[in-house]
Amino acid sequence: MKQHIPNIATLLNLMSGCIAILFVVQGELVWGAIFVCIGIVFDFLDGLLARMLNAQSALGLQLDSLADVVTSGVVPGLIMYQLMAMSVNTSGELIYLLETNSNDATWYNTELGFFPLIALLIPLASAYRLGKFNLDTEQQDFFKGLPTPANTLLIISLPLILEYQNNDLINAQIVNPWVLLGITILSVYMLNAPIKLFSLKFKSFDFKSNATRFSFLILTLVLLIVLKFAAVPVIIILYVVMSLLDNLASRSNQSS
Repeated sequence: MKQHIPNIATLLNLMSGCIAILFVVQGELVWGAIFVCIGIVFDFLDGLLARMLNAQSALGLQLDSLADVVTSGVVPGLIMYQLMAMSVNTSGELIYLLETNSNDATWYNTELGFFPLIALLIPLASAYRLGKFNLDTEQQDFFKGLPTPANTLLIISLPLILEYQNNDLINAQIVNPWVLLGITILSVYMLNAPIKLFSLKFKSFDFKSNATRFSFLILTLVLLIVLKFAAVPVIIILYVVMSLLDNLASRSNQSS
């Protein structure tokens, strides 16, 4: 029975992603973001439970990636689609995809054009990354490219900032179509970039061997307290920068 417990957590991740989709297509981006966060928690728990119960399995690995394609691939893509649609929609409103009696109830109309469809590159890049991850035996202590949950947190932070940050300057950037296009292109690249990024998995709690991880977690906490939801994009940038610096330090130590 215990071997099925991690898989149950994985399926709850998938369920959370499906519920998030229902909210996002109705224009409820905040609720969509909330259920994505719930899904990411279950995604963390399934791996933790598998290690604690010694219940890792090939089925669990495949289920985990399939669930992540939805929660950390399809949902952020749809959220970005909605934001892009809002940025070019002259009414400045979200597109309610489930209101079939509305003129806006479509994934395409002449006013929006095909611009918002660029956001669907995010699910494609996420699926490609997850497929590569399953075949890569090296990514145990580090990641190659930005992990899909980190990329998802970056994107779902945008509607949360719009809703709760109350900063006109930041909000103006988030609804700028060129900014959204740039975030999308950067997101697609970073998911599969040949860049080594540190993992937050602790083999021990020795500070010297985990200095980068501890420093990152402390800075993350401070940024969240000070900047609230606006901290998330800053934290993702910090994660990449600290990883690059850590890589340089490792190469320097190896060459000396």
